[in-house]
Amino acid sequence: MKIDLHQVKIKSYRVALAKLSKGIAVLVGIAIVLISIEVFAGIPTQMNVSNSSPAGRKTTSPEQIRTIVRQARDSWVNGDADAFAALFTPDGELIVPGQKWVGKDAIRKAAADFATYASNVKIEIRQIIIEGDRAAVEWYWEDTEKASGRRNRADDAIIADFVAGKIKRWREYIDSKTPETVTSHQ
Repeated sequence: MKIDLHQVKIKSYRVALAKLSKGIAVLVGIAIVLISIEVFAGIPTQMNVSNSSPAGRKTTSPEQIRTIVRQARDSWVNGDADAFAALFTPDGELIVPGQKWVGKDAIRKAAADFATYASNVKIEIRQIIIEGDRAAVEWYWEDTEKASGRRNRADDAIIADFVAGKIKRWREYIDSKTPETVTSHQ
């Protein structure tokens, strides 16, 4: 009986890779749970940012936060870069994977550039979770690339910080893979 060592090595590598992938998935899941507990339950950790407002700083009410999130959605749907930028503090930040804009002018330009690239934007707000002056937003996004006509879909999670009724920081985590594999959204 002849044993093909090359095939044995490949099988061993595949088994090791599968075990490693499962371990990484478990670690990522644990990290997500810990971050969620820290952010939304207010359990302090070394990375926790205080939810208390410094003296003199106006807080933003939960209803104001919900209104601002809806206005952000509407500005993207309508391609209104000025309206989107107006929601931010003068030194506000917009962060998406691989890019960061600071200040209303930079944010306005980013939104205007997007409007030249894409059209027919649809956004469904799935949930808004509010803790102090911070919100987590989950929304489903669709747009059409003007040049190719390709329809893009993404599940989007946003962490936003608010100061005195304005967005201080808007950080998006975009998942464009899952919506492409799912046939229906409920």
